[in-house]
Amino acid sequence: MADITVQLVSVDRMLWSGQASIVTAQTTEGEIGVLPGHEPLLGQLAENGVVTITPVDGDKIVAAVQGGFLSVTADKVTVLADFAIFANEVDVAASESELSSEDDLTKSRAEAALAAVRRNQN
Repeated sequence: MADITVQLVSVDRMLWSGQASIVTAQTTEGEIGVLPGHEPLLGQLAENGVVTITPVDGDKIVAAVQGGFLSVTADKVTVLADFAIFANEVDVAASESELSSEDDLTKSRAEAALAAVRRNQN
């Protein structure tokens, strides 16, 4: 089975690195799926996006991302997010209460986090 090296990085931490069979990401141009051997590209991540990684070994990884870029080469996918959090790290009650925040960034991050949680449940 073919695989591709993947790195999921935010400004403040490396979230995940390893081998995967597919990566999907929401970009400003729509959702994209990247398989091994994909054509090189550079995409801008959606502000309230979700990235899903299917590792070669283990369960799928779902993360909420806030801005940044997706870089694809023949053998590597790098997700460079301004902000990212794993779906299983999200405090759902806190995120739901932040939806009514006056601060656009806080509200936007809460929306992304809740989208990741919903995607992770499917």
